[in-house]
Amino acid sequence: MTDNTNKWLEADVREIVAAQRRFFRSGATLPVRWRLKQLKRLKAAVLTHEKEFEEALAADLGRSRLEAYLCDIGPVITEINEMIAGLRRWARPERHFSGLMCFPSIITKVYKMPYGVSLVISPFNFPILLTIGVVAAAMAGGNTVVVKASSKSAACTEALKRFFAEVFPSEYITLIDGGHDVADICLAQRFDKIFYTGSPAVGRHVLAEAAKNLTPVALELGGETGNWCVIRKDADLRDAARKIAFFKLCNAGQVCININQIAVAEEVADAFLAELKKAFVTQIGEHPEENEEYPRLITASAYDKCARQADEYRERIVFGGVGNPETRRYSPTIIYPVGIDEDIVQHELFCPLLPVVPFRDAEVDALMETIAEREHPLAMYLFTKDMRWANRVMRAQQFGGGCINEVCVHMMVKGVPFNGTGHSGMGAYHGVWGFREFTHPQTVLRGSTRFNLSLREHPYSGKAGQKKMKLLKLFEK
Repeated sequence: MTDNTNKWLEADVREIVAAQRRFFRSGATLPVRWRLKQLKRLKAAVLTHEKEFEEALAADLGRSRLEAYLCDIGPVITEINEMIAGLRRWARPERHFSGLMCFPSIITKVYKMPYGVSLVISPFNFPILLTIGVVAAAMAGGNTVVVKASSKSAACTEALKRFFAEVFPSEYITLIDGGHDVADICLAQRFDKIFYTGSPAVGRHVLAEAAKNLTPVALELGGETGNWCVIRKDADLRDAARKIAFFKLCNAGQVCININQIAVAEEVADAFLAELKKAFVTQIGEHPEENEEYPRLITASAYDKCARQADEYRERIVFGGVGNPETRRYSPTIIYPVGIDEDIVQHELFCPLLPVVPFRDAEVDALMETIAEREHPLAMYLFTKDMRWANRVMRAQQFGGGCINEVCVHMMVKGVPFNGTGHSGMGAYHGVWGFREFTHPQTVLRGSTRFNLSLREHPYSGKAGQKKMKLLKLFEK
């Protein structure tokens, strides 16, 4: 890209942001009735473009129609429905008693005010859900939105670009495509809110750029040292294997909350591995790399990285380990045994590789301590019948969200936040939490012009001061 093109792009993005700021300042996005109308328009458009989105997901990620709906399109519709149903209640100003210290100004309200012009940087792995779902939250909050979609999922980005241009004016919602250079041009502008979904490494860069303008940021990241799944010796091994196999097959492991590595009690390790292999074969067949229902890795470089990591552990691959570079499908691959300090379990994989770490069940608390010492994951999964232990772990460990004897479905529950902590992110969304993420709680006290007390006014000494002190202490009780 030439310097002239860069300068043109920068000027173009600057004008887009300026146009959206003018539109926001007009007050058009503030009425809740207007926002509801736009959300209903968004939902209708998603339903109209459903086939186009399915085709784009197939082109980019090799998704089957059912998986495209299960993981991207269906959840978007559910998310928008929840916002339409709840927005009037969420946006209602809160009324508070100001307290005797503020008498006679006894009424205070908290307004849920939009930030203004927001930037949404979306990823390649769930390009429809993690673009439209976040945009819907910003719309519910009354913001305008500039979307920077991923260049890796080119077909989906092109479909989304047409989609937004058809449904909304650019001064309200617009999508900008391009690579990292274009993302940096966007980050150089002064936005009022930034929402980024992606890797911790890029998240640091986004946060550093946002700091230059003191722009509030929400980061949804994958977790630097990966999401753990812990299987105790008392777990239902067949049930665990079935659920883990489904989840690891989903989007070929390219899921931010997917299981990055498994820790299994060595007392049941062989039995569990047998069940996991059986579950993979039952669900995807003996040659998943040839199965058209099995998604592909997003780029040739992603495929090569996966294959290269598998080759490093070739002698310990007990299942899978084969792929097709032409279709970019790499089979789910179990690597066993792996030590807890090996490199492969100390970074996010984002592919179908599944390292398995054995541990003695009696030493499970030491295992959890080691996990706790590493960067906070986005998800945690426990399989056990010992609910007292599981509940204690879930209350003590730091992670975004998780499940006991289940995988991933915690993110499908209405009314609860989806978020990370530390290296797995900051901020939260889904439903009311998305509305809160894109609004600023603005406190306004309504003053009274009658019966004002002089407590706060001088003099503070003498008899007058003594009386005021008595009253102040009385009011504070």
